[in-house]
Amino acid sequence: MKQGDLVVRKSYGGDVLFRIASLNDRMAILRGTDYRLLADSRIDDLETVQNPDELGGTLRARIQANESIRRMREERPPFGNVVSAPAADRRAYFEMPGKVLHLDGDANYLKKSMAVYRHLQVPAEGAHCHEAQMPEALLYLLPRVRPDIVVITGHDGLHKSRQDWTNLNSYKNSLNFVHAVHIAREYEKHRDSLVVIAGACQSHFEALMQAGSNFASSPGRIMIHALDPVYVAVRSAFTPFRETINISDVITHTISGMQGVGGVETMGRYRIGVPNLKTASSNVNIV
Repeated sequence: MKQGDLVVRKSYGGDVLFRIASLNDRMAILRGTDYRLLADSRIDDLETVQNPDELGGTLRARIQANESIRRMREERPPFGNVVSAPAADRRAYFEMPGKVLHLDGDANYLKKSMAVYRHLQVPAEGAHCHEAQMPEALLYLLPRVRPDIVVITGHDGLHKSRQDWTNLNSYKNSLNFVHAVHIAREYEKHRDSLVVIAGACQSHFEALMQAGSNFASSPGRIMIHALDPVYVAVRSAFTPFRETINISDVITHTISGMQGVGGVETMGRYRIGVPNLKTASSNVNIV
């Protein structure tokens, strides 16, 4: 058994697929492959997995991920006045979805997330950094990228020996996320000018909201899927700036649902403009 191996925990019935992040003599640090969960385990409680597609939980999580991406694609605009306009008029518009800055503590999740943004044509920049480095990273990235939406995520979880939900020290990375949200709010205090989406599995929802998040995990201290923060970011990017994001609709359509993600009323970040230079240039006659 070595770093990078896919494993499940025997004592939990092999319910979640993990990748070994690090090993010492008796213990392993684990990162979920489908869920944003950080865990530790005795090495003798681990079982290696050769074919992850044979695991029911993994297959179910990937089916849910595909469904989430399909829903994002179908819910993509045009919205509002563009929808009611004749097709010829619609071609005169260009789109300005909200720009996303996505910080992720997991390189594989970041790669998957950026692929979704590209597929849906959401302008996005991503950065992989350890959760403890995110506050410092934001100090540099926020003024450079100037995003409309910032995603602060990675891995989290409750310590086995500390089950006090109200204490930030009971969490593996919630305090790091809280510090990062504070930096984001120092940069832009208005929740409708910068949409902040923060947290991972079992994160301290109340602390993240009090720090200034618009959306956060996890009200029920449950596992959240890797794409849940992406889904919320995409819906924020494609909701018109004059409309509030439909909180209950967005959250109930995440893979984790209301126990996994919560939030407050927030205006969208999508705009349209004229003229559509691609269409206009095709109609230019050069004399």
